Amino acid sequence: MVMRASLPALVRPLAASAATVEHGVRMYATKAARNRLTSTSALDHKLSHRHRTLPPLPGLDRPSIDPVHAVSNILYNTPPPSNEPIKRHTLNMFVQDEPGVLARVSGCLAARGVNIDSLVVCATDVEDLSRMCIVLRGQDGTIEQVRRQLEDLVPVWAVVDYTNTKVVERELMLVKVSTLGPDYFDQDHIGFQQAELEVEQAVKEAEGAEAQSMPALSASDALAIKSDNMRSISELAKQFGGRIVDISDSSVMVEVSAKTTRLDAFFKLVRPFGILECSRTGTMVLPRSPIKSTWSAPSDREDEEVQVFDATMLPPG
Repeated sequence: MVMRASLPALVRPLAASAATVEHGVRMYATKAARNRLTSTSALDHKLSHRHRTLPPLPGLDRPSIDPVHAVSNILYNTPPPSNEPIKRHTLNMFVQDEPGVLARVSGCLAARGVNIDSLVVCATDVEDLSRMCIVLRGQDGTIEQVRRQLEDLVPVWAVVDYTNTKVVERELMLVKVSTLGPDYFDQDHIGFQQAELEVEQAVKEAEGAEAQSMPALSASDALAIKSDNMRSISELAKQFGGRIVDISDSSVMVEVSAKTTRLDAFFKLVRPFGILECSRTGTMVLPRSPIKSTWSAPSDREDEEVQVFDATMLPPG
């Protein structure tokens, strides 16, 4: 207990002497590298803000139980489930750009039993500093505990919860759609082999059922179907702000950048044409900047309830 109490007192003088300001950016120098951010500098940054008091954790409502369930809880050590709704949370992290950070973050989330919906990591304008955006689903109390545990990791500078904040959310999706139509999609799909189709047709003939055959179309009719389908897919992509990036004889690739719910809607609309491949990057968010004006709109009342973050808690840069 004595060593743990004396650790912050030993680290604070080092943090105060090692911090320098270069071009408006606070840099933390060490003997090994004078102008490079390290995990120790992230720890010094968090120790310099230890005076702040964290808000209390959101309380998990405990449902009332009868004596039968109470005895069962005592015997089998199974706590009653909480009735708090599960929401979608967006965490934005500033981490040290070094090997093993992603493994430590995912291990911390796995220990709490939280699954990751999407995870995006990118470099920032500050050297050796990366931004990580994680989308999770869980209860408010559980996610807040996870956020505080992630912030306690040494390579992590700060963890910001953008769940109740007005943000700009974007995600990129590349989807390859078939232009042959639903009648020809099954035979043209990559997962279907000619041998499997022959076996299926032989089984149907043995059972006495009529084998389904593809409708005989001329070359001009097939070309007209492809043109109509491609025109429809192109119009849908234009309505969602997307564009066609690749065209082949039987498929077309569409690139769409929007928020997650809008991408899901576009995927549902083009799914009847036949989806050959689909790839999505994951969610990236940035908070919206407030507009300074003397005129007050009715929507400004909602902005008062939006969570406001202290910019001094963020890392340098």
